[in-house]
Amino acid sequence: MFRRTVPPPNPIACPSCDLEHPPEALEQRLYVCAGCGRYLAMPSPARIRMLADPGTFRELDRGLISVDPLQFIDRKPYRERLIEARRQTGLREAVTTGLCRVGGRPVVLVVFDFEFLGGTMGSVVGEKVANAFEHATRRRLPLVSVAASGGARMQEGMLSLMQMAKVAAAAARHSSAGLPFLSILTDPTFGGVTASFASLGDVLIAEPGAQIGFVGPRVIEQTTGAPLPPDSHRAETLFRAGAVDLIVPREQLRGVVAYLTGRLAPAPTARPRPRRMPPGLVTGGLAAWEEVRLARHIGRPTTRDYIAGMTAGFVELHGDRQGGDDPAIVAGLAELDGQTVMIIGHERGATPEAQAAHRRGMAGPGGYRKALRLMQLAAKFRIPVVTLIDTPGADPSYESEQRGIAQALAHNLAAMAVLPTPIVAVIIGEGGSGGALALGVADRVLMLEHAIYSVISPEGAAAILYRDAGKAESLSEALKITAHDLRRLGVIDAVVPEPDGGAHLDQAATVAAVKRHVVASLLVLRRLPLRRLLARRYAKYRHIGRTGVYWREIVRAEMQEALDALARRFPRGEGPWRRIRGAGVRI
Repeated sequence: MFRRTVPPPNPIACPSCDLEHPPEALEQRLYVCAGCGRYLAMPSPARIRMLADPGTFRELDRGLISVDPLQFIDRKPYRERLIEARRQTGLREAVTTGLCRVGGRPVVLVVFDFEFLGGTMGSVVGEKVANAFEHATRRRLPLVSVAASGGARMQEGMLSLMQMAKVAAAAARHSSAGLPFLSILTDPTFGGVTASFASLGDVLIAEPGAQIGFVGPRVIEQTTGAPLPPDSHRAETLFRAGAVDLIVPREQLRGVVAYLTGRLAPAPTARPRPRRMPPGLVTGGLAAWEEVRLARHIGRPTTRDYIAGMTAGFVELHGDRQGGDDPAIVAGLAELDGQTVMIIGHERGATPEAQAAHRRGMAGPGGYRKALRLMQLAAKFRIPVVTLIDTPGADPSYESEQRGIAQALAHNLAAMAVLPTPIVAVIIGEGGSGGALALGVADRVLMLEHAIYSVISPEGAAAILYRDAGKAESLSEALKITAHDLRRLGVIDAVVPEPDGGAHLDQAATVAAVKRHVVASLLVLRRLPLRRLLARRYAKYRHIGRTGVYWREIVRAEMQEALDALARRFPRGEGPWRRIRGAGVRI
């Protein structure tokens, strides 16, 4: 009997190096060229297999297909283009939506395919995307989208453009329900898809080398006549500009999506039993200038050291989404003692070269806007926020002023005052001026024993008051910037002990001490109903600086010292102890 043979599929050539790949081998490599490493166009079925747990994908809205509402004809009728696209791709539309599991967690998945009419969004594509968001909202599920699109589908005119409003509205309702949305941007992602739901993700993930934007570089050059830099729209350029959070290789994508959908979930409402708060220091302290020197010691642990030593699974998130990613602010999701937290801190750098690159933790407007964006993300999911403060102050440059540093600091102060999630702040080194306070409005403020927290640096104060920075040492005592002074003033809540000689002599012990205090503080704060948490936070800052607080602490400390002296001189129950009890003295 004659057996008909099916010819093997044609090999796929890389457009960069011309290397040809058998389709089966290319899928095994996740459509990454073996010759040059270029990320090739990936069909939507392969993307679904890459992301979804095997056997879990169930398609939604399979019956929806585009028609020709405008009877549109250019070089060929739109209806013919649709038929041809279905035949060539085996798909019914440019987007496939469905339910699946990623890392064992149920999600709604939305995947575009650029081979179907350039992944353009017409009425049916918009309907399927909006339905997917609504389905996720009803079932209270995360949504993960993979965009690959040239934008709006011109053949459907204004009906196509209006899909931008439709899908953005559906995404907004999903977000208002407190549900996670991860947006993956691939090559290419342009036009109405970028300018609608694809840019609204809680986390924006780009593939390496992807071209992303609103208007493509070729269109810009042809309409303006001005040449663009060769990488103007590349994912790496947008990452440096703070427009995306992460660039993730394909082989890591499923793991990152699984981790983020697990972390970006509302914290459990169960109230854990609090641990006993670790004892903070109540006495002691060095001379103020010695504390200044220790707080600035280059060997002290930095924010990255604390993140590495205190947490697990840290995923750093980047960018203020407005044009910058300030390295002086480090932030991201992590696990702390089994609990998801958003950890945000000033990074001053651990070497002179790193300090220069990070401006010693002096963040500009973009850094504080990045911090605020991620605090608001944490609040959406009731994830506690932990801030680590270590900066001489905000970036004092003229560029920082022009870009709105004062407004950025003010917005952070106001937002933290009412942020609907617990906040713990730790001054780990030098806390200077408004640049420090913009991460310091917290329910509980901890301060390392040899850290400082000041309205202005001693040198700055001396230059203003005496016109002589050399008087900084003598003035530092009067500024009351040490941990023990600030605890007596009511500015901080507890002093975390450091190893003898300072944190730089035993970084691991210092990190462990901070972790114990932060974990215990969060356990206490999580037991408070949100309304009470916010009321207490407001009262905390409303009452700071009221006359008499500091002097009551001074009198209490002096009385305690007098009683201690009596105790050393007389046994309990003898001599003046009887008179003290009779007078009703309480300390």
